[in-house]
This record gives sequence, structure tokens and C-alpha cells, in this order.
Amino acid sequence: MLKGNKVILRKKRWEDVTKDYRWNTSETLTRLDASEPIPLSFSEYATVYKDQLDNPDSKGQRFAIDTLEGKHIGNCAYYNLDWMRREAEIGIMLGESDQWDQGCGTEAVSILTDYLFSKIRLTRVYLHTLEWNSRAQRCFTKCGFMPQGLRRRRGYNFIHMDLDRVTWERLTSQDDQSKDEQELPSQV
Repeated sequence: MLKGNKVILRKKRWEDVTKDYRWNTSETLTRLDASEPIPLSFSEYATVYKDQLDNPDSKGQRFAIDTLEGKHIGNCAYYNLDWMRREAEIGIMLGESDQWDQGCGTEAVSILTDYLFSKIRLTRVYLHTLEWNSRAQRCFTKCGFMPQGLRRRRGYNFIHMDLDRVTWERLTSQDDQSKDEQELPSQV
């Protein structure tokens, strides 16, 4: 479990299946990922879901995003892990729209990238976001990701963004310094 000030990232579990199905069949949410709602019944989806829980991907990991109160509000993941290059791709989806623009997504991305750089010891993390998705781009930019160009996939334009270890270390060091300055008592 990875805890922040607003959200917790935890391993996916069976109890998430209902919300994940709802989110993956939502036209609004799947549009944000340049995909289509899944064409499976709940029963079919549940079978696939259980198999994914029982047989995790060796090149990535999925996390649930919960509020501190334990409400499941979305998911994030790293995937396409390349051990030789020490890099992985990330993705995030906040399924509960009442949590949008509250800083939850930004904190989840920040927690995930901190985990990937500090625990997995990657040297680069990257992502692709739809060219028109300005909310996602703001989130990723706040976390230190920089646009690296456009990619065209499946008929959609994506902005390729990445964050390297050197930049992450500099940003983490600045964050630690500003926290220390906020905690210093004022001199009278």
C-alpha cells in the first residue's frame, strides 16, 4: 500500500470488479483512453478479471486508487516494463467524476512515479495522453512529465510525455526543501 495525503494506491482485489466493469463500459471514460466500452457481459468480464488477479502481468502492476476513507475512485498502473532500459509506461483513470479536479489524480501519479523511481529503480517513466485531454496533461505536467512529441495510434493523436530519474530527483529534492522551509518556525 502506498499512501499520500489524499489517496492510497493498493493492490487490485476481487471487490473492485463491479466498479471496474462500470468504468470500462462507460463511453465517457473509455473515450478519455481512446478506447471503446468493453463488449463483455458482467459475467464474462468477471471471468477475465479473476484470471488477471490470479495471473498478474510480469511487465507491470495495476493499483486501485482509494480515498483515505477507503472509497475506490480509480485505477493506475505501470506496464511495458523494460528491465534492460529501466523504463515503464504508466496510465491512470479516475472513474468517479466527483473526484476530478480535486488533486487525487495528480497525487496518484506522483505516488506511482515515486514508487517506480525509488523502489523499482527505473531511469525513465513515460505515458501517452490524448492531444485534446488538457486535464490529463495538466496533471502529468504538475508531476514533472514533459511533452516529447506527438504519436499517432489507432487514428488518434497522443502526446508522448516522459519523466527521467534526474528530473524526478531534482523535483523531489525541491519538494523536500520547500516542506522543510514550511516547517521552520518563524523568527520574532
